[in-house]
Amino acid sequence: MAEEHFDVLTKSGEKTGVSKPRHVSEIHRDGDYHRAVHVWIFVESTQELLLQLRSDDKDSWPGQWDISSAGHISAGDPSLISAQRELEEELGVKLPKDAFEKIFVFLQECVTNNGKFINNEFNDVYLVTILHPIPLEAFTLQKEEVSAVKYIPYEEYRNLLAKEDPAYVPYDVNGDYGKLFEIIRKRCQVNAEARSLSLQKQLQRYSPVTLEANLTELSEADQKALGLIVKAAKVIDDIFYEQVWYSNPALRDWLKEHANASELDKLKWDYFLINKSPWSSLDENEPFLTTADSAVKLLPEATKPIAGWKGIEYRAAFPLTKPPGANFYPPDMDKMEFNLWLSSLTEEQKHAATGFFSIIKRRSEANLDASQSDHLANITKKLPDSNSDLYSVPYSEIYRPFLTKASDLLHKAGDLATSQSLKKLLHSKAEAFLSNDYYESDIAWMDLDSKLDITIGPYETYEDEIFGYKASFEAFIGIRDDKATADLKLFGDNLKLLEDNLPLDSAYKSKDVSAAPIRVIQLIYNSGDVKGPQTVAYNLPNDEKIVKDRGTSMVMLKNVQEAKFEHILKPIAEVIISKEQRGFVDFDSFFTHTICHECCHGIGPHTITLPDGQTSTVRKELQELHSAMEEAKADIVGLWALKFLITKGLLPKSMVESMYVSFLAGCFRSIRFGLTEAHGKGQALQFNWLYEKGAFVFHEDSTFSVDFTKVEDAVESLSHEILTIQGRGDKKAATLLLNNYCTITGPLKTSLEKLESVKVPVDISPTFPLADALMN
Repeated sequence: MAEEHFDVLTKSGEKTGVSKPRHVSEIHRDGDYHRAVHVWIFVESTQELLLQLRSDDKDSWPGQWDISSAGHISAGDPSLISAQRELEEELGVKLPKDAFEKIFVFLQECVTNNGKFINNEFNDVYLVTILHPIPLEAFTLQKEEVSAVKYIPYEEYRNLLAKEDPAYVPYDVNGDYGKLFEIIRKRCQVNAEARSLSLQKQLQRYSPVTLEANLTELSEADQKALGLIVKAAKVIDDIFYEQVWYSNPALRDWLKEHANASELDKLKWDYFLINKSPWSSLDENEPFLTTADSAVKLLPEATKPIAGWKGIEYRAAFPLTKPPGANFYPPDMDKMEFNLWLSSLTEEQKHAATGFFSIIKRRSEANLDASQSDHLANITKKLPDSNSDLYSVPYSEIYRPFLTKASDLLHKAGDLATSQSLKKLLHSKAEAFLSNDYYESDIAWMDLDSKLDITIGPYETYEDEIFGYKASFEAFIGIRDDKATADLKLFGDNLKLLEDNLPLDSAYKSKDVSAAPIRVIQLIYNSGDVKGPQTVAYNLPNDEKIVKDRGTSMVMLKNVQEAKFEHILKPIAEVIISKEQRGFVDFDSFFTHTICHECCHGIGPHTITLPDGQTSTVRKELQELHSAMEEAKADIVGLWALKFLITKGLLPKSMVESMYVSFLAGCFRSIRFGLTEAHGKGQALQFNWLYEKGAFVFHEDSTFSVDFTKVEDAVESLSHEILTIQGRGDKKAATLLLNNYCTITGPLKTSLEKLESVKVPVDISPTFPLADALMN
């Protein structure tokens, strides 16, 4: 067998591209930084940790009690696979990947054996939570590594480490490794009353609203079609839960099943439904649940069989920190690994890997994936040979069971629909689900002319915080408001005029801008990527090829905007806007700016030419920064566009004051979404820029007003800055701009605390009785 090698790392933990043999005379002699895994098994019912006694033949800490299982990560191996392998090899315990919760990374730097063993090790620390102890006789010990195992109360073990008991491998429990014991302590000492109060406060930030519409203009056939479309949208929800994190569906099912067990369990379920994950959207994605709240799974054959013992019951784990790549990429993949793999691909393969409609997986996890379902087993059988561990899988394959069901429902709905354009949309989208080619279905969506308005499929890329490449599934179902739609034709018809007059060098302006159709609907159901703060409008598709060929279309959710204005913006204005300007805040200005925001997604740079002459897109160049920059662009350029249209006599001059003051009030609405969310981040950038330029004025009574003599220039200067960064595809400039302005400054902090103190809701939480009735 070839000798095992380790990746050599920098002192900050990054791969150097060099690997060395495991032999002591290499890695540990030279003190090279490398990677390892620590796996702790924690027993929930007894509050004990499992320890192993290191073999007397070990080259470090022989004959001392240590971690449940640990080992080095071989060169090129994933961390999670290494954790699973070490646990199985050392203890004979075979667990699936959702049993492992990565809780932190610990850098261990020490010298033993009279200076002959230099250990500079980045350890990925995993916690496995089981309900009851595994019988000691169920373990199969690797004798050259492990002499024995035992359970010990976690507090007792911490005390022994704190006293530096020589029978135990030393860990500094007052330093970084104290995190392990602190995490366990918090989970063991739960105050149900305090947790309930905390969840109640989080829930109170969302104002419950009921969203309905008049279905009387729909024919009986269309109403039947609507019922099938709602069922398809429910399937979209199932896909999105899986896209967020691989154990998220199990967590959802467990919380739902136990929602009536106690008041606390009901609150957990209610808040989970809003966030669609264990991470709170309004709290910078801080977790409001832990693995201790998660689903219990039974593994009868995880160890050798023991008479009378049913097997291991474990908690399906999820990380404390929301994974930036969601479930689109392997959790331990970094940008460097992805880019190295990308450089080895053909152009067609690169397009698939960086496209909207694929996920990235590991070959080394193929056997684990195959063991989870027959569907995943079929995917892994088709894998071509490759030297790389990464590979891409199209949505049409990875989500095949879900998409087959949704496709069937849309085909049936298409057969019933009376509108020809709706028929075309439903059938083409059903076909796209299974072919992974969404071009024709997105064109059909843009051409939709139907009372029943449907948006369904993978669109927005907010969940992919690594690159912003991967699209999440979502659905919006509504009834078109014909009068409001007719009133908005002005905006779509003048996109070319706006593009030609953008505050931007002509070299970066788009030459072919089409009029953008705008549809206004009354929302009756949404699903998929609609977690946390609710969308008031959207501009689609995001595919640059379609944007270049046909432009975009906009959909305005009027009843959502009305609810937000009444429940959120008006109360914000009462608290934050100066008394003299408070009367300028009105729904028409709020609604009109939202229209311009969506219009402005369709103008400005999209497909760009880089300095070396290569063609690219803003999304690919700005990567994870694209969403925040694009939202900021649409917002601030939308404000510029309103003033431009007023100047041209296309909108009334009476709007000038109200549009600026309503925009100021709206800043606080979006910033309260949090600075990890694209809209909140983009809004903080705009607010701080305009405040710095003197366009927004902070008063002694902690209210704000607009300086009408300065705001126009400030809006134009920021519009020029963002548009130019996009036109150049300048990620460094985007990073600098966001780092400088995406902060909670003093006056902003004061105002946000004021809103919190008077309990102004942050957003709405809609219910859809019409859709629920159609499902029954």
